Amino acid sequence: MKEITVKSVSNKSELNQFIKFPWKIYKNDKHWVPPLLMEQKTLLDKQKNPFFKAATAEYFLAYRNGEIVGRIAAIKNDIHLKYHNDASGQFGFFECINDQQVANALFDKAKSWIKAQGLKYMRGPANPSSNDIYGMLVEGFDDSPRLLMPYNPEYYIKLCENYGMKKAKDLFAWKIVNEKIMASEKLKRGQELVRKRYNMKISQLDMKNFQKDLEKFKFVYNKAWAPNWGFVPMTEEQIDAMAKDMKPLAEPSLVLFGEIDGKLIGAALVMLDYNFIFKQMNGKLLPFHFLKLFTQKKKIKWARILTLGIIPEHQKKGLDTIFYWEIVNRAADIGIRLGEASWVLEDNDMMNRGLELMNAEKYKKYRIWEVEA
Repeated sequence: MKEITVKSVSNKSELNQFIKFPWKIYKNDKHWVPPLLMEQKTLLDKQKNPFFKAATAEYFLAYRNGEIVGRIAAIKNDIHLKYHNDASGQFGFFECINDQQVANALFDKAKSWIKAQGLKYMRGPANPSSNDIYGMLVEGFDDSPRLLMPYNPEYYIKLCENYGMKKAKDLFAWKIVNEKIMASEKLKRGQELVRKRYNMKISQLDMKNFQKDLEKFKFVYNKAWAPNWGFVPMTEEQIDAMAKDMKPLAEPSLVLFGEIDGKLIGAALVMLDYNFIFKQMNGKLLPFHFLKLFTQKKKIKWARILTLGIIPEHQKKGLDTIFYWEIVNRAADIGIRLGEASWVLEDNDMMNRGLELMNAEKYKKYRIWEVEA
């Protein structure tokens, strides 16, 4: 039996190996979208990523006969612990060859680190939190992931189950087809009635007043999603960093704000599925790949609804139907007729019912796993 060793990442060279290891796992997978290497370096940099101002993590590589065969991160998120008080740490960035012994060694190492932090449970994958790429694909392997959604080999499910992990929560992705929504008279009439009843006004992102609109988004984000399972508030610095990354890719007509009587009550962030372009880049933005972001943009067929939130006091009034109607029509105006609403908690009945009403199809499922530390 070949011995497996799992070691902490201790220098830049090992961190680069950690970042590049997925290319070994997915080299023959036509659905995988290689992450941008520059973005991964920033994400994992404990000095540059504002996430680590209130979190700690350790990165591990698994070796067999000197060859890297897996990776994992163990994470302690202080904001999560303060907000939920659930004594849970997270594992993330999990990639592994199809070998239970290697997976067990990685999970053992992450769990041991989490236990040493005084925590009782290990959940994941979180990369590195629920505000980033979150969950493990368990249904829907016949398609590439949309922007900022996870993707993994199907055998990862068995690696987790055989280790003794249990489902903590499932997350859904819904496929939205323009023609199917337009065919829903119930939705069309419903959003018209709600719009008249509450006199809700919709506005879009103003790039000339980007910072002002960003403040509006911050207000909605940390109010609307606060009651949700797994929600972790984002700090001002984290939202600013996210906005800086997304600003060059933002489609102003698909970043929407809702107001009633001049007061902000909700927001939606919809992004074009740039994974279509990233897939062609093989992780490299430079020297010339970045030009594809502009030359290939018109070929993008999908958009992803990353967030759609109504602040609590205005929920359960049907106001989300107005947002959906606006999103689908505005997307069609720029040639986008396919959309994904993701992710949605399995027990978020209001969102799931609303998407069913729109003739959306629940076409992918992601899982958050849990095991005692």
